[in-house]
Amino acid sequence: MTRTVAAFDFDGTLTRRDSLLPFLYGVVPRVELARTLALETPALARIAVGRGDRDAAKERFLARVLAGRRHDDIVDAGGVYAARLARDEITPEMRARLAWHRREGHDVVIVSASLDVYIVEVARNLGVEHALCTSLEVDHGGLVTGRLLGGNCRGPEKANRLRSHLGDDDVVLWAYGDSSGDAEMLAMADHPMKVRRGRLAGTGG
Repeated sequence: MTRTVAAFDFDGTLTRRDSLLPFLYGVVPRVELARTLALETPALARIAVGRGDRDAAKERFLARVLAGRRHDDIVDAGGVYAARLARDEITPEMRARLAWHRREGHDVVIVSASLDVYIVEVARNLGVEHALCTSLEVDHGGLVTGRLLGGNCRGPEKANRLRSHLGDDDVVLWAYGDSSGDAEMLAMADHPMKVRRGRLAGTGG
């Protein structure tokens, strides 16, 4: 039996903007976060012109600001943040697309490079069955190590995780994305939907 799956990127697709930095401003002192951003400016500049490793830069940045912090505290902050995101930051157009897929009986999944500590709870708040996202590694003492479990859920990794989620099922896939980090996921889809700042921009084929 064929099932239909709708896979949504999060930042810039379901929302108009990035969600990670605003979250970090809620868990890391502003002075510390600003200092770390300043240290990472050269790497960010290289990425902007296509010369840097975006995934390595993200992991290094998160290690600087989150390593050694209690994971439970970050999860608690993520739950509060997720409720606000689900309530206020999902665009009306994409909220309607989510509702349409649910009415049609489609399986819905969020596939995001953003952190599990809030994306999983966002999905729950939106009534979405599954969330595939970037996960923080936690040591035996419950502290964040600064490393990412399985890497950054972006680009090829995003497509790999979605393939694993779909398994060997016969699937009709809708995919929604807004950036180059979604290209591989969109390429998998029977219905690739390009989005710009939370609004449909057209189909990819």
